Amino acid sequence: IGDIDGDVYVYSYSCLEGENKELWSSGHHLKSCRKISFSQDGQSLFTVSKDKSIHILNVEEGRLVTRFSKAHNSALNSLLVIDEHLFATGDDSGVLKIWDLRKGTSIMEMKQHEDYISDMILDRNKKLLLTTSGDGTMGVFNIRRRRFEFLSEPQNGDLMAISLMKRGRKIACGSSEGTIYLFNWDGLGATSDRFALKAESIDCMVPITESIVCTGSTDEIIRAVNILPNRVIGSVGQHMGEPIEQLAKCHMGKFLASCGQDQKVKFWDISSLSSVIVDDYRKKKKNKQLKPLSHKAFGNGEDFFADLKEVATDLEKENGGLSETDSD
Repeated sequence: IGDIDGDVYVYSYSCLEGENKELWSSGHHLKSCRKISFSQDGQSLFTVSKDKSIHILNVEEGRLVTRFSKAHNSALNSLLVIDEHLFATGDDSGVLKIWDLRKGTSIMEMKQHEDYISDMILDRNKKLLLTTSGDGTMGVFNIRRRRFEFLSEPQNGDLMAISLMKRGRKIACGSSEGTIYLFNWDGLGATSDRFALKAESIDCMVPITESIVCTGSTDEIIRAVNILPNRVIGSVGQHMGEPIEQLAKCHMGKFLASCGQDQKVKFWDISSLSSVIVDDYRKKKKNKQLKPLSHKAFGNGEDFFADLKEVATDLEKENGGLSETDSD
């Protein structure tokens, strides 16, 4: 967990009450920690900060292993671990960098966006890196050949999050206007479809299956959304009175973790989503009530891990009666 003060906390969690505990904390960043990511082997933790630095810590001991003090000229905003040697970072001014740990420096630097880089993903072959930006565009970069490919047409509002769907054939981007924009893999320049949620903004999203994605919004709600046919399945959970800042799926895929500005990390059981089948021909219903997917989805918004609900510090992305309408 990274917080607004720049501190990083690592916890172990369990389904058993009383078994959750803080393992260590680190206060090396001078300003807010905006993104964190584990290495593929789970032995290292990458963190990026508003202070323009990148830190790599040993997960077992909490020891700072590598520091890039002035990694960018602007505050860092996004992070993506590519493999055991490479990782990518994006900053507030739209600069993308690819880093090689073997060389101890960046091996690619490009500025194609006019605003902050909000999120990044890789294609399945780890050849192309896709970015979303506050300028409303999606960028495509060839990291093998170290070159820029193209930008999509600008969309309404900031593009905040991106997910690879439908076995890599579709790209879903969430926007600050509450719309999911869909792109075909063979036509990334322009959208193929769009789906407007009744959400103030889609700030984060995590793919659960090849067709279902969970979105976090400033209206406090975590939605499960089916892509093609475009349907809001229901509410996974919420943070009462606070926007959803970040979502993460556990490695086994059973639980979804969420954090907001309410100083809590909450865990939600999403195991049932893997068996959901959405009817292609179901008639569209207007003003349909948002369906709770568990008895914890609404109400006081408490998660089912009672001992985990107080486990966090203020998390920030810092830029780190409900109804829905279906759309086809």
